[in-house]
Amino acid sequence: MKNIQIAAVVLLALFQFSCKDNKKEVKPSETTSEIKTDSVKAILANKNFDTIMEGKKVNLYWIENKGIKAAFTNYGGRLIGLWVADKNGKQTDVVVGMNSAKGFKTSTEPYFGATIGRVGNRIAKGQFTLEGKKYQVPLNNGKNALHGGIKGFQDVVWDVSKTNENTLVFSYVSPYGEQGFPGNLTVKVTYTLEADQTIKMEYEATTDKTTLVNLTNHAFFNLNGEGSGSILNHELQIYANEFTPVDEGLIPSGELKPVQNTPFDFTSKHTIGERIETKDEQLKFGKGYDHNYVLNGSKKNGLNHAATISGDKSGITLDIYTQEPGLQFYSGNFMQSKNTFKSGAKDDFRTAFALETQHFPDAPNQPKFAPIVLKPGQKYHTVSYYQFSAK
Repeated sequence: MKNIQIAAVVLLALFQFSCKDNKKEVKPSETTSEIKTDSVKAILANKNFDTIMEGKKVNLYWIENKGIKAAFTNYGGRLIGLWVADKNGKQTDVVVGMNSAKGFKTSTEPYFGATIGRVGNRIAKGQFTLEGKKYQVPLNNGKNALHGGIKGFQDVVWDVSKTNENTLVFSYVSPYGEQGFPGNLTVKVTYTLEADQTIKMEYEATTDKTTLVNLTNHAFFNLNGEGSGSILNHELQIYANEFTPVDEGLIPSGELKPVQNTPFDFTSKHTIGERIETKDEQLKFGKGYDHNYVLNGSKKNGLNHAATISGDKSGITLDIYTQEPGLQFYSGNFMQSKNTFKSGAKDDFRTAFALETQHFPDAPNQPKFAPIVLKPGQKYHTVSYYQFSAK
């Protein structure tokens, strides 16, 4: 009888131990939206984004779909990591970013992965005139205003909702007079991961007073993976026969210049670095490529096919499609090794590039450029797709 009692106690203890182990397998904090890759979870932790900024809650958010995963934070409406398969099937993070909200806040480069507004790109002297009234945006780029002024949308905390496992919606109301712009501007930006390894970026806005709007996303890409080194051997094609030349302050002259017989001709494939050191006034002004391309109207499903770019090591290819008329190509010329990415790598010179879908720079002051004016009763709406593949 005594032996039976001892056996019963042992069995009970084993059962309790087993139950505890089972409980460890399913933690309440683990949800289906979290990326399961251990290395990714080690790089990005909720605790490093769980904070208060501007009196609002900041956090880390995940979305995913077949073959593609992305991480965001609502501080700046930022895309902070994007994982797609390379030619060997390895999940590769092709968007550079920090591993904490504080890292983005203190970065010497304020635009990593951010949603940009009210007006992407530059406004000469920060000045524009609407309906006979002159407005001034704070200068933050030499004598000019860049990406909405000193405190653009990259520095605000967005409201966020997750409608499903592959869609994240950021919203923000930019009050009248913010950074000198007229009108209360209500903005919604929807990021969706589609099953064909595509990230869809959809921008919407309305206003109660005539104002300016030119929204985009400022993801910095390296298709070989964050921290993998130079992007100069990436092979690029831009579907544009013209670009908008600039002055020393990177403000367009208003001219649409043919790319033919210049280092800006990417109508056929060239590596980024092939001609970047050419003695050319425009390359000197930009310290490399930092120019807007006039898309030539090559269409796919009604959208402008803006660019195709491939990583030389990974075999990952990015195709960009957009409703926008322009594409800003930036070759990472002002990266200075002053910031540390989530992989532990520094933001070294030309180790990431940006391809921003947009209306043209300084459009309010350039009568030949398509306007970026939004009036009450109108709705600003534009969509861009970044589609990945590997071979």
